[in-house]
Amino acid sequence: MASFFQEIEIPNQKHFTDSPPFPAVLGPNSVLSPPSLADFTSAIKFQKPHLESLLHKTGAILFRGFPISSAAEFDQVVESFGYTDQPYLGGTASRTNVVGRVYTANDSPPDRKIPFHHEMTYAAEYPKKLFFFCEVAPGSGGETPLVLSHVVYERMRDKYPDFVERLEKEGMVSRRVMGEEDDPSSAIGRGWKSMFSTDDKLVAEQSIATSRAAELGVKLEWIGDGSMRRVIGPNQPIKHDKSRDRKIWFNGMVTSYTAFGDEVTFGSGDALPGDAVYHCLQIMEEESVAIPWMKGDVLFIDNLAVLHGRKHFTPPRRVLAALCK
Repeated sequence: MASFFQEIEIPNQKHFTDSPPFPAVLGPNSVLSPPSLADFTSAIKFQKPHLESLLHKTGAILFRGFPISSAAEFDQVVESFGYTDQPYLGGTASRTNVVGRVYTANDSPPDRKIPFHHEMTYAAEYPKKLFFFCEVAPGSGGETPLVLSHVVYERMRDKYPDFVERLEKEGMVSRRVMGEEDDPSSAIGRGWKSMFSTDDKLVAEQSIATSRAAELGVKLEWIGDGSMRRVIGPNQPIKHDKSRDRKIWFNGMVTSYTAFGDEVTFGSGDALPGDAVYHCLQIMEEESVAIPWMKGDVLFIDNLAVLHGRKHFTPPRRVLAALCK
């Protein structure tokens, strides 16, 4: 069993000095018989410490060449890791539950690019582990690009030290207007009724007041047309990854500012410098890795270490997701 997984190298991986390729890629050991799904899930349970150690070193692992063909089988793979599910409460993406803990990754149209982000940085309880599964490979494009968060932080600190220092001192505030109903044409098209599982504004407000969201400074403001403005912050957009003893760029600044038209400011209310935000996007693009999906791929991500996104694609494409604590 110890030799069930085999580390392989594929095009587009990123290589760093004194560290494994990013992301790590694991396939079945070529000297063994082709594995079954049961073999795969058993090996995950048996070698979980090894897999978690590799994830800690690299931030992401791509499993390729294993016999996974459906959402139900993907659900079994995630179950084999033994993590607690992270409910998608407070999330803004349009997603559809498929089976068990498995959702569509994002229901927005294929021409909508989704910029780099950590999952649910705006939530009081964000997922620590992410799983993605390629059920149907894209006609073209549609990669899920990855970038190491500490690399983004370090480059921004070196390029814009005053900006980064002010962010760490003041924090960041974001304001987003959300409609009543879901808008599947938008990557962040979840309406407030769906988000809070109610059509009662008072119940929505109470869910914030009685949860850890209040600790993040989350406030709801109601607009005359039935829409809601969600205000978050000021909160800390730069975190300390204690397990790796390094700072990370743990925020949705680039996504909110450059793609979704949100109002994003320093904690004081002063505007962010647009040149710095757009250069951050450029850094993310330069440092990112985009490996084309193949049917059956499973991508395992440490949400504290890695930002992810989605490129435009030509249908068909069906990538599913599961979030874990």
